[in-house]
Amino acid sequence: MKPTLVLVGRPNVGKSTLFNRLTRSRDALVADQPGLTRDRHYGIGRVGMRDYLVVDTAGFDPVAKDGIMHEMARQAEQAIAEADVLLFLVDGRSGLSPHDEEIAVFLRRCDRPVRLVVNKAEGLDRGVASAEFHALGLGAPLTISAAHGDGVRPLMDEVLSAFPDEAGDDEEEAGRGPRVAIVGRPNVGKSTMINTLLGEERVIAFDMPGTTRDAISIPFERGGRQYTLIDTAGLRRRGKVFESIEKFSVVKTLQAIEQANVVVLVLDASQDIADQDAHIAGFVLDTGRALVVAVNKWDDVDEYRRDRIKQDLARKLPFLGFARFHYVSALKRQGIGGVLKSVDGAFAAAMAKMSTPRLTRTLLDAVSRQQPPRHGQFRPKLRYAHQGGSNPPVIVVHGNALDHVPAAYVRYLERTFQEAFKLQGTPLRIQFKSTRNPYADKT
Repeated sequence: MKPTLVLVGRPNVGKSTLFNRLTRSRDALVADQPGLTRDRHYGIGRVGMRDYLVVDTAGFDPVAKDGIMHEMARQAEQAIAEADVLLFLVDGRSGLSPHDEEIAVFLRRCDRPVRLVVNKAEGLDRGVASAEFHALGLGAPLTISAAHGDGVRPLMDEVLSAFPDEAGDDEEEAGRGPRVAIVGRPNVGKSTMINTLLGEERVIAFDMPGTTRDAISIPFERGGRQYTLIDTAGLRRRGKVFESIEKFSVVKTLQAIEQANVVVLVLDASQDIADQDAHIAGFVLDTGRALVVAVNKWDDVDEYRRDRIKQDLARKLPFLGFARFHYVSALKRQGIGGVLKSVDGAFAAAMAKMSTPRLTRTLLDAVSRQQPPRHGQFRPKLRYAHQGGSNPPVIVVHGNALDHVPAAYVRYLERTFQEAFKLQGTPLRIQFKSTRNPYADKT
């Protein structure tokens, strides 16, 4: 088992910067603004032969009683309960604060090993930078600079020395199975759906748009099958995105879509289907990701509203005919199991292997039913097909004069292949390769 290292501390002491340093990634959002991180963020790192799991947490306020700060504190407390070692970060430049002392009191009561880490010590005398933090009663502080990497390797060598040397266990890797990104506009219930699937309050679900800021990857298992769920920030219209932090959140969400195998688009039944919903669906389609649509808060609307929503879906999202639609209530756990079954089906379709003989037979049958229209004196000739890729499935069609196949005929071929191979839940790409005429350059 990998040891779990949890980063705790007050806001803006550099926890996310150290997380990115330890995982050799840029997964955690970093900016000079307190309170940027809100949920627990997991990553995997390695030093020598030692693998470890590192958890980034929100700025911790152990005395918060309500509001978003209380929810952030709950997330940090859950991470602390899972820890093998706590790395308590403090700011060597701003010095000891009453907030640090409150956190230290809380950590001394926890039955977990704690290492006190003085961050932002670059350019400072290390003895002077760490002197006042001895008063916290958590042992000798270790000074580092997470931004520059100074002192990070000695810190990790000391922290991990208590654990046996182990190479990575492939069976424990969180990247196995489909990566499922949960996307949608703000406050449609994405985080609630994540928590319902996991059966725990894993991410903050709060009745305030913009609660989720980062793209949080969460491995879990159901029915012996591994998944990685990705909770994302809500996507608003470009004209309404002003804060730089929200712009970074949008980038993280778009990256999560591109890196996912399956995307679950969450819509709000209590609101009209907006143009932004269509824009998000269009981006998912452009990236070629498999898609499942979940219309959330279905329990909050009456029959008239339900009929209207279904009409709007057919009118505003007609290009999502390949996707399965589910009408769910994430809060009341209604219909969520069907969403996961459709995710499995969409992932299988996106990764399907199609034999060349069957693809060619399907192509020729389609041509025999309806030939492509002529272009001038010539009619495009489609001769054979083979698979050119997965996620999304790519079918390469060979023939003559294929540069002139119209878009309508391409859509006809896409529907034919999707029906023949039962590719429900994933878009399909068709590429044409025309045979070169060896006599074209000769007179």
